[in-house]
Amino acid sequence: MFKQNCTMMCPVDLTTVNENQARITALSVFILTLIYILTGYWLLIAFLTIDFLLRAANLGNFSVLSRASGLLASLLSIGNKPTDRAPKRFAAIVGSLFTAAIAVLHLFSVVFVPYILADILAIFALLEAVFAFCVGCHVYSLIRSLLSAKS
Repeated sequence: MFKQNCTMMCPVDLTTVNENQARITALSVFILTLIYILTGYWLLIAFLTIDFLLRAANLGNFSVLSRASGLLASLLSIGNKPTDRAPKRFAAIVGSLFTAAIAVLHLFSVVFVPYILADILAIFALLEAVFAFCVGCHVYSLIRSLLSAKS
């Protein structure tokens, strides 16, 4: 029915989402993060934090980026490419942690660190958007292997 996007040990919940829509969302995250990096406008990061949290909580219907990506995919007649939702949700959890850290560090006027984290976030989002490279799967696999090595 659907092809798992990751060749590694990814989380699975057997619910599908549109891979193409997720990649458009990742492109939006990349663009907004890049604008933050260039301008320092922290409200973009606050917006991304909320949007990531909604998607991480399986409330994608309330996510502005998810809804806009779905509309754009529909307008451009980009087909549905089913993939499991769990890796995308794990990536949203990681994204919410990154953006929350960036926002807090920015608000406390920490120099450089929020921008370094934003650079990493932008790179991860760009890899997903352009190459469908699942950084979250690699992180998840690493965590799983570290946990299983301790057992």
